[in-house]
Amino acid sequence: MGRDREIDRLTHLLDRAAIGQGSPLVVRGEAGIGKSALLDVVGREAAARNLLVLRASGVESECRLAYAALHQVLYPLLDRVSGLPTAQRRALRTALGLEDGVTDVYTVALAALELIVDAASGRPVVVLVDDVHWVDTQSTDVFAFVARRIGSEPVFVLGATRVVDPADPLRRTGFPELCLGRLDDRAAAALLDASTPALAAPVRARILTEAAGNPLALVELPQVWDDVVPPGALPLNARLRAAFAARVDTLDAPARALLAILAADPRCGTGPLLAAAGEACGSPVGTHEVQQALDAGLIEPAGAEFRFRHPLMRSAIYAQSSLAERLAAHRALAAQLDDLPDRQLWHRAAAVLATDEDIAVQLEAYATRSRQRGAVMAAVAALRRAAELAEAAPRRTSLLLYAAELAGEVGQRSTAADLAAKADPRLLGPVERGRLLAVQEIVAPGELGDTARIRALIGHAHDARTAGDTTLAVNLLWRAASRCWWACVTPAVRQAVAEAVQPLALPPEDPRRLGILAFAQPEIHGRRALSVMRRLDTARVEGEALRFLCSTAVILGDYHRASAYVRTVAGACRASGQLAVLARTLGAGNWCRVWTGEWDLVRAEAQEAAELAEEIGDSFWALSAKVDLAMLAAQRGDHEAAEELAREAQGSPLVKGVAFMQCALQHARGTAALVAGRHEEAFTRLGRVFDPAGPAHHDQRWWAAPDFADAARHLGRQREARPVLKELEQVAERLPSPMMRMCRGYVRAVLADDDSAEQLFADALADDPDDWPLFHGRLLLAQGTWLRRQRRAARARESLRAARDAFDRLGAPYWSERARLELRAAGEYSGLRVPHARETLSPHELRIATMAAEGLTNRQIAACLYVSHRTVGAHLYRIFPKLGITSRVQLGTALRTAVADVAVGAEDQMPRIASAEGRGAADQHDDGRVTPVPRGGAQERSAENVVQFGP
Repeated sequence: MGRDREIDRLTHLLDRAAIGQGSPLVVRGEAGIGKSALLDVVGREAAARNLLVLRASGVESECRLAYAALHQVLYPLLDRVSGLPTAQRRALRTALGLEDGVTDVYTVALAALELIVDAASGRPVVVLVDDVHWVDTQSTDVFAFVARRIGSEPVFVLGATRVVDPADPLRRTGFPELCLGRLDDRAAAALLDASTPALAAPVRARILTEAAGNPLALVELPQVWDDVVPPGALPLNARLRAAFAARVDTLDAPARALLAILAADPRCGTGPLLAAAGEACGSPVGTHEVQQALDAGLIEPAGAEFRFRHPLMRSAIYAQSSLAERLAAHRALAAQLDDLPDRQLWHRAAAVLATDEDIAVQLEAYATRSRQRGAVMAAVAALRRAAELAEAAPRRTSLLLYAAELAGEVGQRSTAADLAAKADPRLLGPVERGRLLAVQEIVAPGELGDTARIRALIGHAHDARTAGDTTLAVNLLWRAASRCWWACVTPAVRQAVAEAVQPLALPPEDPRRLGILAFAQPEIHGRRALSVMRRLDTARVEGEALRFLCSTAVILGDYHRASAYVRTVAGACRASGQLAVLARTLGAGNWCRVWTGEWDLVRAEAQEAAELAEEIGDSFWALSAKVDLAMLAAQRGDHEAAEELAREAQGSPLVKGVAFMQCALQHARGTAALVAGRHEEAFTRLGRVFDPAGPAHHDQRWWAAPDFADAARHLGRQREARPVLKELEQVAERLPSPMMRMCRGYVRAVLADDDSAEQLFADALADDPDDWPLFHGRLLLAQGTWLRRQRRAARARESLRAARDAFDRLGAPYWSERARLELRAAGEYSGLRVPHARETLSPHELRIATMAAEGLTNRQIAACLYVSHRTVGAHLYRIFPKLGITSRVQLGTALRTAVADVAVGAEDQMPRIASAEGRGAADQHDDGRVTPVPRGGAQERSAENVVQFGP
């Protein structure tokens, strides 16, 4: 009653799902407010429409049992599991305990998505999950994963949860919410009169006041009005609990035992329920006792089992039971659950009042199994309880530390911090102290440039090495070196980190050694790292070692190698379900691809990284991916989008003190100003990265040197820029990475005086391979511009024409237009750039089209991108018309070919508009501006209207 608007909204979403427009919704509200009633309405409406309803509800006793709620939802679909791809089938069966194995939560989630979507292809599906606040963490993650990916599927996911604190994981999802308030006076009165029509007027008025619009209170308070504690003495929920508990006192001891057993495990099944109740009270329990509980209005039938009519009843009965009764209930349940060993173990653990080392050992083994199933937080819960039961204090601390490490691995920082705080450092050895510091690096990193913290990491690394744990020592030094690079700390601290590597006795070509030294002192150790990476057989490198190489190549500027490493690492992460590592890899690694010209990949993978990072709650790497997108937008000439993305990142507290991020942000915003023609702003912004006292000063500042040089050239301030960039010469000698060489050659040529410019342009282009298309095109543009201003129009046109074609192939509309303007000023006209067909695709569409063109099936693409295969098919259905094709085999050609590709490039294919060496078709001003001189000839008009240029 009183929920017409809410029901209309829910049935509307139900109808949308039925026609393939799926969506998620979270219903929030206090206990007793009517969330379950709304879910029941949706269930009935779905059944009436012949939709398939999959349902689960969370229970406190199951919140530590991995995938318990998922099992409920998927139970009607288990006969379809055999149709899943092998990896997904094994993952799901392992997660549900149907076979042994090792899996991860995201592969399980993908399997669940495929199962649900396949079922929806026959009839639309509605997933209803009640009491989400009690659903196990793994199931919650799976449901959220599925709910994010059903936009084009006939699936409606509806969850109900109580109003909780901001740390609630559902808050992070950003799903739309329906906040359920209390009933208004009219609806409350109608509900009370319908449920209890014969109330005396004073009692009726009092109940309406006390219930305050809470539907459960309106229905239940009249039943126990004489037994309720004085009005106002307790909050409403507490008064309801007291009322429910009061009903139990009227029952026989066997019936009370039955309710206590059911409260301890609401899903124990009728057989174990009756047997355990009989054992707990010492006499048989059967139909008579069940009927008493039914008559008291506390439980109701649920198929072949029984359940409490409301979760508050369960918690009230469990709370009012004595400690001895609770322990007896858990012991009795454990005796009945031999066929459910995990559930049995938790009841045994709950039945212990003091310590029990045997159960602690079993819980530790359960934690290991849970971790293998991808249920990390179930493992954390088991380790926490094991620590409470362990007999020796050092062992308790060790278990808490292990639990904290696992919680930190999956980004549960508050849980990890709480567990770490309970670990007693006085009981830890040198290795354990190092592990504790590693956890603190995750949960409470503090200031990145804190030199005391870096020296502490060095000290603990020394202790770990001395104790024989080289792996931990490497981990600690890697964190120390990362701080050095991220925060750009003093040379003395960097030197201390580098010196600490030597005693580890790692092989000279060990990727871990290379990475730590490069991050600590890139200009000193970068040359050797680059040399080793050039000759290293990466086919023999995998896992963490390959990630070290990837990070090292990125920060040193070996961008093509870095891009290859990113591709390999990302592929491994996709295959193993390591979405957190995938988000970090793509968020950090796509910066390099802006410069190598892999703009399609940047567009697709940086967007994917941002979405994945937000999904798993790793906001920093979401910001990093957005900075990649900001730089790409700036280079393409979309300065407004670049500014918006950069400002969003700049405003986040997460980038405070992170020098490399501040540097990248200034670079992106400076480039955006450059392409917008705001050269003074560009010069100022880009100049900030070269200010040693500024927050954006960082080792990667040299990557901004070409844009700074361009801004200086536009302003005629080359002389002012030269001393700022002077150090680049020496740095590029010490660190001869491809990116450093490109930057040095570009800056030399652009800032050169007229006497040396020609040779420096030639040198730069000679050292500039074609696989650096952005730099190559910009060098040709700068060279052509200089030649035109030297009145060497014919030679200028050669360079400008080549620049134009390079930018067209790259898909760089801003730079392409710049080249066309300069070419026109040099006396040669080009038609408008024809956009490439792939530029019409969204990032997701582009990624899918590319993978399909490479020969991957829809299911293979879906597994890589963590979407359903039907979603892939829907994207391809929209992609084909955009590319002007009708079949999959045409994708490769369509992605390589422009919409109207007229490849005119050679001079003899161009209409000649101006003489080779004269002033030609433009007047040149002293400040470098160019004003075209109008011409009215038929030949020129023909050139403007007919000649088109594609990549």
